[in-house]
Amino acid sequence: MDALDIAFVLFPNVTQLDVTGPVQVLSRLGNASVHLVSRTTDPVMTDAGFSINPTCTYEACPEPDIVCVPGGAGADDAMLDNELIDWLRQVSTGADWVTSVCTGSLVLGAAGLLQGKKATSHWLSRPMLADFGAIPVAERVVVDGKFVTGGGVTAGIDFALSLTAMIRGEEHAKLVQLSLEYDPQPPFRSGSPDDADQVIVDRVRELTRSSQSRRQAKVSAASAKLSG
Repeated sequence: MDALDIAFVLFPNVTQLDVTGPVQVLSRLGNASVHLVSRTTDPVMTDAGFSINPTCTYEACPEPDIVCVPGGAGADDAMLDNELIDWLRQVSTGADWVTSVCTGSLVLGAAGLLQGKKATSHWLSRPMLADFGAIPVAERVVVDGKFVTGGGVTAGIDFALSLTAMIRGEEHAKLVQLSLEYDPQPPFRSGSPDDADQVIVDRVRELTRSSQSRRQAKVSAASAKLSG
């Protein structure tokens, strides 16, 4: 079983489940080391109000076989973080798998890694992928070559199980799924705009109108840097 180094990026206001969900799965790949990577090893505050401790800096991180960029409100600034973007461009060349969860795909896009690639993101922000030359796909997990992107937040677990199957085989992935008792049975069918009541969809859009407008401005700025 080949040894694997897995690097998860951390940045301020990251959505913690985008990180901790897939970490819980991918840490069970077998013969795998998980690295939580940031500019420094100072604790990084998540959007849930608690911090996560990085395990290494960009410079100290072993060359990853798998790199994963989570999302969250902090992805807006991460798209314009030159140090992070340069690191992603560097490590993506040698990585076997370049991945993201939720709006982490926008950060991959800002690094110029998704041009001409099919990708997904959180449903509210998925259309913005086109600004980076990516092809937005309304699916929970999208695979295009070595690029694997997951939809919003909880899709990080599905993406990680799918990646586990591609690396270690379906039987291993099923074993991990059962060991985690991952058997989602949500109390409401409201986890997708296709299933939720329209009044709920409209309410979410209204509540996020300002933040989505700010995100679009950051996407436009990051896209301009790519073409400039």
